[in-house]
Amino acid sequence: MSSDDQKNIDLILLTIGVLIGIAVGIFVIARDVSNDNMERMQRVDARYQNAVEKRIKPFGSVVKDGEIAADPAVVAVVEAPTAKVALTGPQVYNQACLACHGGGIAGAPKTGDAADWNARIAKGRDVLNSNAINGFMGDKGMMPAKGGAMTLSDEEVIAAVDYLIEQVQ
Repeated sequence: MSSDDQKNIDLILLTIGVLIGIAVGIFVIARDVSNDNMERMQRVDARYQNAVEKRIKPFGSVVKDGEIAADPAVVAVVEAPTAKVALTGPQVYNQACLACHGGGIAGAPKTGDAADWNARIAKGRDVLNSNAINGFMGDKGMMPAKGGAMTLSDEEVIAAVDYLIEQVQ
């Protein structure tokens, strides 16, 4: 290797070393600045906490986990309302029924196959709804209660039964 090549390699290695040093320096400075900012953002200073509590006092007070409220009678527990939206027949079918009724698994009548459904429909919707809600064990197979999706309401299961019947009529 010629001396010119060696000088170029040394120059490249020196440049890489300087760049690594600069990157480490920037990292250290950024970490220190970040730590200072986080400390200011957390405001662990008691004077700051007292000022905040003084400002919100006319409206309420803050009680953290593990602390005891000054007046437990006025403590309100805030919970988000949980309103369940009823699923439609096709939604329930896709969620709970398709796995078996789509391919006739475990003796389930296939969706849209009138020959599979006619004898069952002839027994009446009340029987179909009861079997879908409570489960059914028959000669050809079995139907788990609510298709195994126990979080479904009875009305949602009935909507799915109606949807399945519509597919053969």
